[in-house]
Amino acid sequence: MFIDIHAHAYRRPFLQVPSAKPWPTPAQLIEFYDRADIEKAILLPLIGPEFYLPQANEDILEAAEQYPGRFIPFCNIHPRAIRNDPQAPLEKVLEQYKAAGCKGVGEVICNMSFFDPYMRNFFRAVEKVGLPMTFHIGHRLGGCYGIYDQPGLPGLEETLQVYPNLVMLGHSQTFWAEISVLDTVAARNGYPSGKVVEGAVPKIMRRRPNLYGDLSAGSGANALMRDPEYAAAFMTEFQDRLLYGIDICSAPQDSHRKLANFLIEMRDTGKISQEVFAKIARENAIRLLKL
Repeated sequence: MFIDIHAHAYRRPFLQVPSAKPWPTPAQLIEFYDRADIEKAILLPLIGPEFYLPQANEDILEAAEQYPGRFIPFCNIHPRAIRNDPQAPLEKVLEQYKAAGCKGVGEVICNMSFFDPYMRNFFRAVEKVGLPMTFHIGHRLGGCYGIYDQPGLPGLEETLQVYPNLVMLGHSQTFWAEISVLDTVAARNGYPSGKVVEGAVPKIMRRRPNLYGDLSAGSGANALMRDPEYAAAFMTEFQDRLLYGIDICSAPQDSHRKLANFLIEMRDTGKISQEVFAKIARENAIRLLKL
């Protein structure tokens, strides 16, 4: 029934940081997916040091080979790759991974501005290769991970305008907090509650058809579940550009079914149609990634 657009797995269950829970292994994800009616997932390598130790793209390709048809590999490179040059031909590396079977790029977590010359070169290269990109927005520079943007997401919108053929899948607390007008700037790094007063995300999605919504993690679920009435209208309007996901970062648990249960309830109570549900649950991922 579902395709998970946002998954992580490590070949060995290393800890994220001291005292944290280990990352899931591919086998742990598959066991959970079999119980949770998830037919396949997109595996995203984490390559930047801002969040965790770099992960090899080859580990992701290996997991996809180990579980054919269940894992879809994405690739990732840091914007400073290849001689630390803001004009480096990053597309040459991306083309090799695309040829190896990678269907997209991400999760991009480097803590740099959208306007940084290295990031601009990175966006150019991803657009040129023709792969969609999953990105995490950070609320500040330093002590954080994710591409930095200001309140209102002006850097994201300009990037979408400058690279109109680059499909960008938005994700993170900072991204989804802006489904609504922010009560305070601090709310960008949390899970705001209460009724949605339409904010930057839906407005930018209307203007920029290359912006998609990755509904994974507590941030995506919270953006919908904080106001089910608005969520129904939002999902209906953007039914072709929203994708179900989980973003499991530890051993999978039944609590990771929260968003799935919400979507099923919205469908079963008639708040969204079966067509809208099916698109968000799996069909948009099939179409976007040509699965």
